[in-house]
Amino acid sequence: MPGLHEFLILAAILFCLSITGIFLNRKNLIILLMCIELMLLSVNMNFIAFSYFNADIVGQVFVFFILTVAAAESAIGLAIVVVLFRNKNTINVNDLDTLKG
Repeated sequence: MPGLHEFLILAAILFCLSITGIFLNRKNLIILLMCIELMLLSVNMNFIAFSYFNADIVGQVFVFFILTVAAAESAIGLAIVVVLFRNKNTINVNDLDTLKG
């Protein structure tokens, strides 16, 4: 069975991949949302690993609430992307400059 160290390394790799995805791809809005969700999942993996190895359920309950908020955030984010695509016919971040103040 893998130990805490392996779970933390895997979560760090996922977090670094999501940060890399955000910095390398600043054009497509859907990929940016996917990278943010991957970042949240890597943090949740840390919570679950620490919760399991410390025999405490608080981390798992906290992950439940984080996933609930993340699902709502994803639904609202995708709804905004659909509305932007209908109005502008693109989801390229560089073309969406009308949101500037």
